Amino acid sequence: VQLAESGGGSVQAGGSLKLSCDYSKYIFSGCGMGWARHAPGAERELVASIRTDGTTIYADHVKGRFTIAKEKPKNMLYLQMNRLKTEETAVNYCAVLFEDASLICTPQQWGQGTQVTVSS
Repeated sequence: VQLAESGGGSVQAGGSLKLSCDYSKYIFSGCGMGWARHAPGAERELVASIRTDGTTIYADHVKGRFTIAKEKPKNMLYLQMNRLKTEETAVNYCAVLFEDASLICTPQQWGQGTQVTVSS
C-alpha cells in the first residue's frame, strides 16, 4: 500500500508533533482516511478520521488536542498532535477506510507507521 508516513519523533510530555502521510501514489477508493496508533501492549486504535465528505471524527481521549486535515491537491493527510502524553508513545499509522460488510467505515489498509515517543 502506497502510504508514506513521516513526522514521528521524540517529544516531551505536553509537546506537539505533526504527522504527515503522502498518499499521492495511492489510488483512493475508500470512504475516508485516518490515523491510528499502536501502543505497546495495547490494541491498535483509530484516533482520528476524515470522511470523503470532510466530516472529522476523533477518539474521546484526543478531542481538543489532535486535528486531522487533508490537503487534496498534494494528496497529503496530516495529524497535528498537541499536549501529548507519555501514554501516547506508539507507532502511528496512516490508514485508508473502507465500508465493511455492515457498511461501517473502518480502517482496512495501513502504511508502515512512524514512531512517536513521549517522555516525561
